[in-house]
Amino acid sequence: MPTAHNDDVSIYYESAGAGDETVAFVGDVGFGAWQWAWQHRAVAGPFHTLVFDHRGVGRSDAPPGPYSMSTLAADVESVLADAGVRGAHLVGRGLGGLVALDLAHGSGRVRSLTLLGSGLGGTTPMEAFAPTDDRAALRSSTEALLSASFRDTHPDVVDRIVSWRAAEDAPRRVWEAQAAAVSDYRPPPLYEVTAPTLVVHGGADGQWPVDGARRLADGLPRGEWLPFEGVAHLVGVERSRVVNDRLVGLVESEAAST
Repeated sequence: MPTAHNDDVSIYYESAGAGDETVAFVGDVGFGAWQWAWQHRAVAGPFHTLVFDHRGVGRSDAPPGPYSMSTLAADVESVLADAGVRGAHLVGRGLGGLVALDLAHGSGRVRSLTLLGSGLGGTTPMEAFAPTDDRAALRSSTEALLSASFRDTHPDVVDRIVSWRAAEDAPRRVWEAQAAAVSDYRPPPLYEVTAPTLVVHGGADGQWPVDGARRLADGLPRGEWLPFEGVAHLVGVERSRVVNDRLVGLVESEAAST
């Protein structure tokens, strides 16, 4: 499987599809690639996709932390370069949304942004941490990422996510190293980020407050706000059909305009 390199750090990624447009997924603090199961299926047919493991996660190298946002953005840049991608549509969740935002400010490779459960200020990403060998803690943590109404109607989803997290999520030291990038982050001037951006957020997201996400959408020149009342942090899971339709529509719209 392919790996990219940012200096001496190896970043593992997987590539699928053969479309003219590339969609790259940039993950949240500590989560494995499982987090993209709901979005990847929707875009892997019509578009070329890239899914990678942040440094410290999965099959990527795990150098000592803390990590910075600029370093994580450079990791994404190395994946795009290694895959021969000149322009990509970035989909970021939580931490990944800020990484994508940072890269969009400093790179000409970013054609659009879709930010799920991500925003400015006041975030508490370590609240989602659970040891991978503690199933009870994983279940409790996962339940907090989904609204009660969704859990009640989709109990199997919690079971699946718990199993995936046990196999794929990072250890505490990596969570802390990645979370440091969030706490130390100072966003670029938002008016300088000109890529079209869809900011998707759940009104019941307890980790990334909705007001910070709304400020992000309002501050971007081409920002669009898509809220879901009563939905928790994993908005792309709870409202996958609508989110996927909007994501595909954004990519197609930008492709048609070039």
